[in-house]
Order: sequence, then C-alpha cells, then structure tokens
Amino acid sequence: MGALAQRALHACAELARLTETPGEITRTFLCPPSREVTAYLSAWAHDLGLSVRVDAAGNLRARREGPAPDSPTLYLGSHVDTVPNAGAYDGVLGVTLAYAVAGALRRTPLPFALELLAFSEEEGVRYGVPFIGSRALVGTLDEVLGRQDAQGVSVRAALEAYGLNPAELPAAEVRGPALGFVELHIEQGPVLQAAGAPLGVVTAIAGQHRLRLDFAGQAAHAGTTPMAHRRDALAAAARFVVAAEDLARATPGLVATVGVLNASPGAINVIPGAAHATLDLRHEVDAVREAALKTLLAQAHALATERGVTLTVTETMTQPAVPLDPGLRAALHRAAAAEGVVAPDLPSGAGHDAMVLAARMPAAMLFLRSPNALSHHPDETVEPGDVETALRVAVRTVLALAQEHGAQEHGAREHGA
Repeated sequence: MGALAQRALHACAELARLTETPGEITRTFLCPPSREVTAYLSAWAHDLGLSVRVDAAGNLRARREGPAPDSPTLYLGSHVDTVPNAGAYDGVLGVTLAYAVAGALRRTPLPFALELLAFSEEEGVRYGVPFIGSRALVGTLDEVLGRQDAQGVSVRAALEAYGLNPAELPAAEVRGPALGFVELHIEQGPVLQAAGAPLGVVTAIAGQHRLRLDFAGQAAHAGTTPMAHRRDALAAAARFVVAAEDLARATPGLVATVGVLNASPGAINVIPGAAHATLDLRHEVDAVREAALKTLLAQAHALATERGVTLTVTETMTQPAVPLDPGLRAALHRAAAAEGVVAPDLPSGAGHDAMVLAARMPAAMLFLRSPNALSHHPDETVEPGDVETALRVAVRTVLALAQEHGAQEHGAREHGA
C-alpha cells in the first residue's frame, strides 16, 4: 500500500502547482485553476474505472456503483479549495487519500456504492460563507446563491459563468440510502503531535459563537483628565480580553479568541472614547460554550459599568456543535487498533464538510498528525508514514463496513425468508 500512499502525496504536490497566485498556493471557489484540478482528478478516477460527473455546485464526484440499484453509498472525500497562501494538504489530502482507498479496493467486491467527493468550496474565502460545496449535497445551497463576493458577483452568477446551471442543484443532493461519510484531514493543531500519535478520531466538531462588542466611553485629554474621571473604552475592552483568556484557560476544552481589537480616535495623547472587539468562542459541548458565553458577557457588562462605559453586543454567528457518528467512530478505532495504532479521541475546533453532511447521514473524521502544528500556512506538512497508516486504517474501515453491511443484508434475507 506504500505506492498508493505515495501517489496520494504526489497528487497533493501536483495539485499545489494549480494556483491563482504564482509562488503560493491560492485556489478559491471556481477560480480558473479549479478546472485543472477537476481534470487531474478526473483522469485518476477514469484510471480507477470510476464514473465521473461535476455537479451544479462544481463538486467533482467519482463513483463506483453498488451491486444493486438500491445499494447504499459510502462517501469519502474533502475539499480542494484553499485559503490564500495555503499549504498543500488541508482538504486536498483527504481527497487524494479517498482516491487511494478506491485504488486499494479496486478489485474487491463491496456490498455498497463508493463515491469520492472533491468539494469545490469549504474555506469561505470568496463569499465569506463556507461549505458551498457540501451544502449542495444536503439541499441548503439555495440559501446563499444571492450572496456577493468583493466584486459584486453572486454565487449564482459565479456558477453560471463557470458553465454550471443552478437550476440543476436538486440533482446534486444525496438521494437514496447513505451508509455514511468519512473525511480524512490533517489535524491543523498540536494535540496529536504532543501525544506522539499519528492519527486521531474526531469526537465532535466544536460549536461556535462569534460576536462583536462595541464599548462606548468618552474621548478626552490624556494629560488633563484624572484617572478617577475617565471613561476609557479601551481599558474596559482590554480587561475583557484578559477575562476571556482566563475563563478559557480554566475551562477544559474551551477556546476563546479576541481576534480584533481597535480603538478610536487612536491618538497617543487621547483617552479612547470607543473600542471594538470580536469574540470567537468554541467548545464541543454546546452547554459548556453557552454557559461560558453567559459568564463572559456578564463580566463584559460589569467591566464597562465600572468605567462608565456602555456596551453593545452583536452576535454575528452561532453554530451548534456537531457530534460525529458513534458507529463510524468505533469502526475507525477498531481499524486503527488492528493496525497497531492508538488513535486518541479529540474534538475538532475547526469546521469541516463532515459537519454539513452529518445532517443527512452518519459522518466521521480521521485526523492525521500535523508535525509542526501549522495549517493555513505554506509550511503545513505531514509525515509520509502517517499518510500510509491513515490509508491502511481507512481501507480496513471500509472493509469492516462492507462485512458488517453484508452480514446485515444476509440476516435480513433470512428473516424475510
């Protein structure tokens, strides 16, 4: 299986050359290099004897039919778009490993269909909303068709300009029974590296709260306004930043980030009259995240009141946590153990296509260790040995699912007889 793992890595390197921006890897939704990505993967799919189609959202779907028209489908894959100046493996490795799995099982009978998914968009770079590709499979892409990019081009117009027909989006939806979706992905963080583990099984994709906090005080002369008479908006906001960090450090699994903090009027000798902050709060358990948010907002209001500052909070996004399927997770654990690998459980702090497909079918994720814990960065990397191990675990998982499904079908036939 080493040759197939090498093929998956080689494909990542080849696809990294297909970029909008010379000298870096940048590939946004429906950019011209997307056609070359589709052509490259389509050629590989044809070599594997798979049928190929591009759906109305630009997703490349390579399929091996099941033994009967009503056979369920097992889906494998990830996304092929990138952030600006990206690494070579985020998303793409999950696609190329799916093709490697299909290659390993090319001559193995399966009691279900196998469909490889190369999603056209996941990162949310061009339109500010992610998962355009996977939304098409669950029938929710219509909700964002009117959204415009920085040039005023709507999602609908971009699809049409690419030669796709939004009227055909219903045909992109998953039809018929779905056995599940398994996504292989680099961890994008340090947990597996610190644990010395090549792989991990994702328990849940963390839920998120995103907010904007506007602190309004009074700008005044920095030299002539005594400390007791100040209404310093930035001081209140700064205290909030520390409060968010303190609470996250004290709450297992919680992450809190103030990614934006600015003040006005922004002069060295003027007390800030206004400050604006963002908050990104994540946890795999919704109740924990919601309790933390309640605590932080109470603290923010108290900190503002202490300084004679008003506070306005605007929620910009709420995304519930998505627990992944226990049955598929158990299958991944058993396959890893059979390969002599301890694959610890861990949550995903980032969003992934699996969270979208989980609304329609069982979904699971297998993480590969990120050796330098870098992602969305040119230095993103993987260990070749981890890639081969992940491939072995994925193949073993598919074979186990095949055996389990075959046994269920046999039992159903006997019961019916």
